[in-house]
Amino acid sequence: QVQLAESGGGLAQPGGSLRLSCSASGFALDEYAIGWFRQAPGKEREGVVCMAGGGGRSYYADSMKGRFTFSRDNAKNTAYLQLNSLESGDTGVYYCGRAMGSGCPAPWGVQKWYYFWGQGTQVTVSS
Repeated sequence: QVQLAESGGGLAQPGGSLRLSCSASGFALDEYAIGWFRQAPGKEREGVVCMAGGGGRSYYADSMKGRFTFSRDNAKNTAYLQLNSLESGDTGVYYCGRAMGSGCPAPWGVQKWYYFWGQGTQVTVSS
């Protein structure tokens, strides 16, 4: 049974950092493309980053490039999203999703191409 579980969200000040985790079970995380998405209140879910399986290429949304970093720990079957230089506009629920194969979908930022999702973790950036 494929399952994903996000954690690590919380309250951060502008300019602060958080590290989100996406723990996978029922499959080997490294064999699939994994995407992080976020959904702000009243807005559609948007793509943050996709990393291909097997250490393949990663794709970042322009507004998050240089601030957010995707990584994996294959031994723990867990993916991480490091959020730095947080802004109020980063507030939202963050989700990880698994694609059907090892390559990132094209286009990678469309949620319908990810078939398994976690329940999300809330990130609030406020002073």
